[in-house]
Amino acid sequence: MKAVLAERLLLATALCVQVRSLCGAHVARDRNSCAARFRTFRSIEQEEKTIKIDFDGLQAFVAIAELGGFGKAASSLHVTQTALTRRLQKLEAYLGMRLLDRTTRSVQLTPVGREFLPQAGRMVNDVTFAVERLKDISRLGKGSVTIASIPTMAHHTLPFVIRSYAQAHGGNRIRILESSATEVTRAVLQGQAEFGITLRLERFTDLVEEPCLEEPFMFFCRAEHPLSRDKSVSWKDLRETELIMVSGHSGNRALIDYQLARKRVSLNSMYEVQHLSTAIALVSAGVGTAILPSSTIQEGTYPMVRRVPLIAPIIKRTVILIRKKNTSLSPATKVFYDMLAEHLQSVGKTSLKRKTGQERAQSSVR
Repeated sequence: MKAVLAERLLLATALCVQVRSLCGAHVARDRNSCAARFRTFRSIEQEEKTIKIDFDGLQAFVAIAELGGFGKAASSLHVTQTALTRRLQKLEAYLGMRLLDRTTRSVQLTPVGREFLPQAGRMVNDVTFAVERLKDISRLGKGSVTIASIPTMAHHTLPFVIRSYAQAHGGNRIRILESSATEVTRAVLQGQAEFGITLRLERFTDLVEEPCLEEPFMFFCRAEHPLSRDKSVSWKDLRETELIMVSGHSGNRALIDYQLARKRVSLNSMYEVQHLSTAIALVSAGVGTAILPSSTIQEGTYPMVRRVPLIAPIIKRTVILIRKKNTSLSPATKVFYDMLAEHLQSVGKTSLKRKTGQERAQSSVR
């Protein structure tokens, strides 16, 4: 829309140059002098390089011509007649010729004014429409939204927010780039997405981070598994289980490996997968157990799968929103970003009680 507005202003500028050229041609013919003609066009050529279109003057001229007087025109533009007169005089001074002949009783278009009015009217209408469209985009949040997201957030958090967003901004297009934490960061840095939902791993000076949700990793198993009835399990309790682990390319795996290495705890996996959704599908089918973020499944989606808190140590991941520093979000994206941040923070507050319960369980083990 900004490009359209710029194009309209350029067209209006070209139109004024065209009128000035016309005026210059009239003067040259009247003088019937090659030297005068040369000076006129040379002057126009020089001034075209530094031309500044006076939209207020164009708007004043069109309003006076269409409404038939200064009083009505000034009222329609919400300015005084003195201010309106100055605007018209400035435009006429720039063009070097009168557009309106006025007396105390009437206002009439000059021949040049009559030729100029239809084109000037279209320009004023186009620019006014373009500006109002920009205002609507800002005020109503119109446009498209491109988000980069880690899979768990794309599966379980974004649908709820998108539903609420679509009810208020149904005409907006939403595009989701679903990828690993590292790829989400890269997509935002390279401008492929306006913002991302990812994990706090490596810090980047070019990004702004907003922590929104902190959630623990938990032990997932079938209902018949011996550990499924425990209030909590320690990492050492998992040494004899057939574990499903996500690959080393996952941000989740990097967090787990780092924290376990600090506690000198080692685990061996029987299975390795690329995606959390694959791991939970295997657990549901009775193939092994898994260590996954608590939000991997929603209540009721896998009725035979149990989720048990992991302690000693409690390992958590921080979900953050990222965007490029010193870069404004589009109005449509800003609305979505704020809705998502608010939702994630409310989810974080809800999960606070679960986290407190886990910490108490860990204290009792000690």
